[in-house]
Parts: sequence; C-alpha cells; structure tokens
Amino acid sequence: MKKISILEHFVELRRRVIFSFLVFCVIFSLCYYFSDKIYGFLLVPLIDLEGNNSEFSLIYTDLTEAFFVYLKVAVMSALLFSSPVFIWQFYMFLAPGLYKNEKNILLPYLIATPLLFVFGAAVAYYYIFPLAWKFFIAFENSSPTAGTIPIEFMPSVSEYLDLVIQLMFAFGTAFQMPILLTLMTKAGIITTEALVSKRRVAIVIIFIVAAILTPPDVLSQIGLAIPMMILYEISILICRYMEKEKSKK
Repeated sequence: MKKISILEHFVELRRRVIFSFLVFCVIFSLCYYFSDKIYGFLLVPLIDLEGNNSEFSLIYTDLTEAFFVYLKVAVMSALLFSSPVFIWQFYMFLAPGLYKNEKNILLPYLIATPLLFVFGAAVAYYYIFPLAWKFFIAFENSSPTAGTIPIEFMPSVSEYLDLVIQLMFAFGTAFQMPILLTLMTKAGIITTEALVSKRRVAIVIIFIVAAILTPPDVLSQIGLAIPMMILYEISILICRYMEKEKSKK
C-alpha cells in the first residue's frame, strides 16, 4: 500500500469536496427549475384526498414564503439526488487506505444506506401520507351545526412542506436500523443473542424514537414503529447469518 503525506490527503480531499459541490450546484439548478413540479409531486397524496374539490388551494401568508418553499424543495431534492455522488467520493477518498477485505465490507453499506433512505421515504409517501392526511383533514368542519363555528382546512405551503420533509426524513433515517445493527454486530459490540433477548426493550425504544421523529399524532408514530419493528427482526436474521458465516472461517 502506497503511503502518501498529510498534505496530499488534504489536496485529494479538497479535490473531491470541490467536485461534489459542483455536482450539487448543477443538480440544484435543475431541481430549482423543476421545483414547482417536485412540489406538485409532494402534493399528490393531499390532492387525491380532496378529489374534485375545485375550491381547494394552499396559501402563503408571508411575501417571501413561496420563494423559500421552492428554494427548500430544490435544496432537499438536490441533496437527495447528489447523495450517491457524495457517498462515492467519500468511498474513493478512503479506498486507497483500505485493505481489500475492508473495501468489501464498506462498499455494500455505502450502497445500502441511500437505498434504504429512499425506500423509507417512499414508504412515508405512499403509505403514511394518505393515512395521515386523511386523519388530519377529518377535523375540518366546513358545515357546522347550530352553536358551532366552521373549521376550514387551508394548508400553508411552508407548513405542508415542513411536515412532508419531517416525515420522509424520519422514515428514511429509521430505515437505517439494519445498517447500524449489522455494523455493531460485525464490530463485536452486540450479538444476535443480545438482540433477541432485548427485543422487548427494543420495542419500547422504537416507539420512543417514533414519537420523537414524527408529528404528535398516534397514526404517524405507529406507522413508523411498525416498519421499524419489522426491520429489527430482519436485522436479527442478517446478524445471525453474518455470525454463522464468520464461524465457518
């Protein structure tokens, strides 16, 4: 393995950071150009619930709110689409200092991390959003009875986007559980037996994490906790397989 100086490390790091930043800028420009379409895509679950309601619309109460919403959409989209480039540049920076077996261990995790994040965000979009929005909209009361006042649903563009980002980020982050647990098993920090014996404790922790990451409604919390419990069981199976393979060597 060829040794290089600290200065050469910094030069290589700077080169890869600059390349990643330029890629991000290009993707950000494209995402900002299509930001209205991306935001429209995020609105689909809500629009589907409203059906043929021609009076449905989103509002913004601050002069700059709509601009910053589209800016945030572009930034978040660019970060998502640029993440494979960031991860690959990170791997290529580390690769010269790794042995072949270390590369074989690290590379699958670097590939699985963004895939699991996207999968988690997709679960939130296609599974949680329709249920959560239906639950929230149920509190609307546009035709009140005597003695009550109307409660009309008029979502803000920024509040809706913040809620969408919170849920998608929560699910994407939670779906990293197999990565974390298998890495800890490979490092010898935990064992499969420990994961099995502490299953009840893990379930309690999962519900606490779900309550922290999601909005304060039971539906979203349970919607996140259930996939996390399934991922926990999958992680046990993967860790057990890894330990068996390790014992054969």
